[in-house]
Amino acid sequence: MATPMIDDIELKAVQYIRQETDQDFTRQRVAGLSGTLHQKLGRASHRVVLTGYLLPATATDDLKKLQDKASSGDEVTFTADITTALSVSKMVIESFRAEQHVGPAGQIAYCMALAESPPLPPPAELSAFGGLGDFGLGDLGFDPGALGDVLNDIQSAADTVMQSADSAISAVEKLSALASLGDLANVGNPVKPVVDKVAELGALGSTVQSLASTIKGLTG
Repeated sequence: MATPMIDDIELKAVQYIRQETDQDFTRQRVAGLSGTLHQKLGRASHRVVLTGYLLPATATDDLKKLQDKASSGDEVTFTADITTALSVSKMVIESFRAEQHVGPAGQIAYCMALAESPPLPPPAELSAFGGLGDFGLGDLGFDPGALGDVLNDIQSAADTVMQSADSAISAVEKLSALASLGDLANVGNPVKPVVDKVAELGALGSTVQSLASTIKGLTG
């Protein structure tokens, strides 16, 4: 049997090793079903519990190393025959206990529990259109890249329309101010035709501005 190791520490006098694997199930009751449905949520971390002795020649140094590792909570590498079939790269020391036996030998007994510490999954990534390709666009055979510069052209056109709308609204405001000066009397108003045209331009300006805002919203 290969000597179990935690990083560079050899555990030469191991007396007992137990490996545990538990599945993480949630129980669901289904009406009319005899028995309980178990829904698998995943697998719990592999655990290893071992007990042994630290040999007198290196007991003090090995005890200090194990205590430091247990106190820090850092990941460790554990190797042993009992974990040969398991894909475990890193573990953490969940608990550590030591007992010193009084006597000439000065042996130190220990018991520790280690648990698998798997790496985190890669961060989620957003694809084009906020990932909508996986929820319909991709299934329809739609390739956003095929649009080329169409979206940029729409954006440019929207900017032009917005600028024209701003100029039109500014002109309408100036004509409105001019028309108010001519509203001196109901009879013989010299700028009555201007007032009528101002009203028409005002309605047109609002329509253009609404259209431009809509295009702007579609292009972001």
